[in-house]
This record gives sequence, structure tokens and C-alpha cells, in this order.
Amino acid sequence: MNNWINRMLSLALMLMMAQSCNTAKAITGSEIEVPSPKENKLANSLLWKITGDGLKDSYLYGTIHIIDDDEFFYPKGTMAALNAVKKVVFEIDMAEMSDMSNAMALMQKAFMSDNKTLEDVMSEEDYTLVSDHFQKMGLPIFLLQRIKPMFLTIFASGDISPGDLQNGKIKSYEMEFAKEAEKRQLRTGGLETIDFQISIFDEIPEEDQATMLVESIKTADTGSDQMKEMVEIYKRQDITAMQEMMKGDETIKEYEDILLVKRNKNWIPQIKQMMGVEPVFFAVGAGHLGGELGVIQLLKNEGLKVTPVISI
Repeated sequence: MNNWINRMLSLALMLMMAQSCNTAKAITGSEIEVPSPKENKLANSLLWKITGDGLKDSYLYGTIHIIDDDEFFYPKGTMAALNAVKKVVFEIDMAEMSDMSNAMALMQKAFMSDNKTLEDVMSEEDYTLVSDHFQKMGLPIFLLQRIKPMFLTIFASGDISPGDLQNGKIKSYEMEFAKEAEKRQLRTGGLETIDFQISIFDEIPEEDQATMLVESIKTADTGSDQMKEMVEIYKRQDITAMQEMMKGDETIKEYEDILLVKRNKNWIPQIKQMMGVEPVFFAVGAGHLGGELGVIQLLKNEGLKVTPVISI
């Protein structure tokens, strides 16, 4: 169980603050094409080519961090893009994520400060709701008592059980891209460290994290499944809709600058520096791509050309 909790915390670090809506046909494990976009929005594409004077042609891919195996797909052109680069870069280097020497440190940093427990940061009624919810998932509350609520929120829908990642019921795009990099003997890297991503949670008061957790559970219990809605948008490769849904999510709106904007801005000089050395495949959460302060527009603001890879 402790090993699963560590995996759970690792996945929670890759948490995308998820969004919503519509449908598309996906072909499991293969590449699909999408329709041309409307003029008033970014192209429906998860894969983008980045070019610039003096820089090596590179690619930007928007991931969804967790998805059911039967809905997993690669957009058309993804494998060609991976074959054209020398390095794959994630939000956090997957080598760092899988290094077991980091496991104990990760678990320790995931605990709340001052020996607080979930009971200390929420009402008795909310604590009972959370306890009952995770008990139904097969996770006794005593195992989760001191874990920061934000780490638990990704599992609040109840759709993910402890063994899902190990048995292949769900997949992580980051983990799948790490496997593709290994097959091609490509080096990997990260735009952030584990310590930095954990520090993001530390900027959000634990009481506010608890409110987000409780609201996620209530949403799941009333049958409004944001994760399923987000997957439908993802299959449609509609990064504009994903970004708009994120902006409309009241549970994270107050912390949008911490969770998204500052991080997007921090990534731009790193992306340019890496592209000056070699062609790179950058894989980050799709919610970071769209909008005026999204990675695509910020790269364009720097004079780089960012074009959708609809087909290769």
C-alpha cells in the first residue's frame, strides 16, 4: 500500500487542473486526424512544431496526465516528431520521477505542515464525507490523514483505484512518452523539479486545498464527471476549450497565476535555450498550451513560429 501511495503522489504531481466537453472518435494506441479549426481559435491539435532563427526545429505536445487505456491515442504525426528529435522534456524529468531514491523524500514533502491532519483543515461533516469516499475506494483514511488535500483531489472522482496504473487500466502520457524515448535511446529532461512542483502546493493554504478536495468529491457524487468531460475535449484535441474550461473552474480560479501563468512564463527561456542546442520534444499538460498567457502564445511573443501538426 505504501508503494501505491508513493505512485499516487507522483501522479498527483503531474496533476492537470482538468476541464470539459464534447466528443470525438479515438483509435486506441494509434494516430488519428482531426478536423480543421475555426478561424477564431487555435487549431484542434495537441502536437505543434516550433521553429525559430538559430534554433533547432522542435515539437510541443499537450498531454493529459491520466486516461483510460481504451481511450489512449497518439495524434497523427506524433511518432514522426519523436523520430526527429534528440531529447524528450517533460514538466518533471520522468527519470527523476521513477528514481526510488526520491520516494521517501516525496512522501515526506507531501505531508501537511505542523503535523496537521485532514481533521484539522475541514469541518467534521466534510471529514466524514472524505473518509467515507476514500473508504469506498479501498483506502482507509488513516493512510491519508496527513497528505496534503491537493494531492488527493485527482483521485476524488473514484474512477481510479490503487492498481489501475500497474494493471494497465489507465495510462499516463508522460510514462508512455518516457517508454518511447527509451526505445529510441533519447535523453530526457524536465522544465521543473519535484521540489518546485511540491512548492506550488505550499503556496495554496491547506484549508483551501481541503475545500477543493471536498468540492471534487461532491461533484463526483452528484454525477457530474469533469474528468470524463475533459477526456472528450482531449480526444477532440481542442486546447482552446480546455483552457477556457480551466479559466471557468472556480475551484482553481483564485490560484491560476500560481498553477499556470507563472509556470508557463518560466518555461519559455528554458525551451529556447534547449532548442538552441538540439531538437527537442516538449510534453506538458495540454491546459498550459492555450490562451493569451499559454505556452503557444508566449513562444510566439518571443518571435518563434508555432504551427499545428495536423498531418505529416
